[in-house]
Amino acid sequence: MSDLSRRNVLSLGVALGLVGAASVAPAWGATQTGSAADPWWVWDDEIDRIMAGVLEAGQVPAVNTAMRSWVDNNDPLPGGLPADLAGYLQRVNRLPSWADPAKLRRAADFNRRKDTYLFMLYGLGSGIMSTVIPREAKSVYWSAGGADMQDRAAKTFTFGYDLSDLNAFEPDGQFVVTANKTRLVHAAVRHLLPQSPHWKAVADERIPISNGDILVTFHSLGTYVHRKLREWKVPMSAADEDAFLHMWQVAIHLLGVREEFIPKTWAAAEAQSAQVLTPILSPSFEGKELAEDLLGLTAQVDLGVTRGFLNEFVRYVLSDAIGDWLGLRRDYASAALIRTAWPAYIAFREGLIPVMPAGFYMFDQLVRALAMVFLNKGTSPTTTPITIPTGNRAGT
Repeated sequence: MSDLSRRNVLSLGVALGLVGAASVAPAWGATQTGSAADPWWVWDDEIDRIMAGVLEAGQVPAVNTAMRSWVDNNDPLPGGLPADLAGYLQRVNRLPSWADPAKLRRAADFNRRKDTYLFMLYGLGSGIMSTVIPREAKSVYWSAGGADMQDRAAKTFTFGYDLSDLNAFEPDGQFVVTANKTRLVHAAVRHLLPQSPHWKAVADERIPISNGDILVTFHSLGTYVHRKLREWKVPMSAADEDAFLHMWQVAIHLLGVREEFIPKTWAAAEAQSAQVLTPILSPSFEGKELAEDLLGLTAQVDLGVTRGFLNEFVRYVLSDAIGDWLGLRRDYASAALIRTAWPAYIAFREGLIPVMPAGFYMFDQLVRALAMVFLNKGTSPTTTPITIPTGNRAGT
C-alpha cells in the first residue's frame, strides 16, 4: 500500500440500511439537527445563478481552461474567470471559522493508518451502493459523465483522494480547491439536467443535488464507513472517531450544505442516516447499468482478481439483498474465502495475529486493481482534473 499511502481513498457512494424503498425524499425531521428548514428544498442559490449564466454565455470552456492551474489550496485564483464567479470563489475558497486544524490533522493521520480499509469501503461499498440510491443513480446516468463511467469515477474519486491526503486542508494540500470545483460542477448539473427529457421522465425531483441529496451522499460515505469500521472491530480511539467526523463536517460544508443540517455527533449522523438514506434505497434501471459498468472496469486490469471475487466482496460489504438487486452472480468459493479471510486480514494488519492469513495476497491485489482502474484511466498515480460539463449524456 505504500503507493497509496498519500492519496488513498475512493469516493462518492452510499451507505448500508435495507428497507424496500420508495424513491421519494423522506420527510425531514427537525429534531435531527434542530432545524425547521427542509434540506430537500435547499440548493446553492448564489453559485447556481452564476453557473447558469456561465453556461448560457458559452463561457465553460474558458473557465475549464483557466482552472487547470488552480490546484493547491494556496494557489491564487486563476485569471480569466467571469467577474461574478471570481468574486464568489474569493469568498468561499477557505475553511469555515469553526474548522479545527488539530482535528483535521488527526483525521489525515487516521486516513493514513487505515488506508486499506477505507479504500475498500469507499470503493466497493460506497461506490457500488451509490447505484441503489435512485436519485443519485439517475442523475449520474443521464448527466454527461454517465456515458463514460471510468472517467466519471476517476473525477469523482479525486474528491476522495484529496480529502484523504495528509495535507488535505493545509495550504499545500488540494481539498479546498477540489471541493469548490465540485461545487461548481454540481451547480452546472443543476442547470443542465432539468433540460434533459430523459432525466425528467424518471426523476422525482425538479432540481437535482439538493442539500438533502448531499447529506445522503455523506451518509453513504462517512457514516457508512464509520459504522463498518466499528463493525469490523478496527481499532479506533474516540479522538480518531471525532476527527474523522469533523473532516466530513468540513467537507460537506465546503460543498454548500448549510451548517444547520450537518450532524454534530456520530449518534446524530446515524439517526439522520436512518431517516434520509435507509428508506430510499432501491434498484433502478440506471443504477443496474452503472453498477455493471463500474464492476466491469476491473476486467481491464488482470491482477488475478476474478469478477466472482469482486461480486462477492461487494455482497460482503453491502449485503446479499443489494447484490441481488444488482444481479451480481454468485461465486460461493470466493464468498467463503472472504468471510473467513477478511477478518483475519484486518487482524494481521493491526498486529493482532502473527501469521499472514490465507487470502492476504488476493486482497492486496484487489486494492491495486481498483487503484489502477480508477486513477485517471491508469494514466495518473494521483488525480484527475475536475471539469465543468456543458451538456447532458451524449446522444440524449
